[in-house]
Amino acid sequence: MNTKNYSLDNEQLARFAKAMGHPARITILQFLASLDCCYFGDIHNELPIAKATVSQHLKELKDAGLIQGEIETPKVKYCINQANWELAKVYFNEFFNSIHLKEVCCTTVD
Repeated sequence: MNTKNYSLDNEQLARFAKAMGHPARITILQFLASLDCCYFGDIHNELPIAKATVSQHLKELKDAGLIQGEIETPKVKYCINQANWELAKVYFNEFFNSIHLKEVCCTTVD
């Protein structure tokens, strides 16, 4: 069996893209980017979804490395992981700049 491997850069780009693939997560990232840091309750108040759902979205963003959390008993505060945020910007820029669209795309025949 022939196995094909993806580059580590493409795997990381896909992790970032997957983590950003929900409007609630985009909203969380925008909210966190506007602040130095904030607590879970502040994030929950920004979104029209249940606390458990907010927690799941935060977990996805944290697992991808886009945000980081710190426990300050009894609360957890979150912020953008600046190093990985810069890395994500580089990966997305390189990806979009590497795609050169042709003037004519596929045409359909009806």
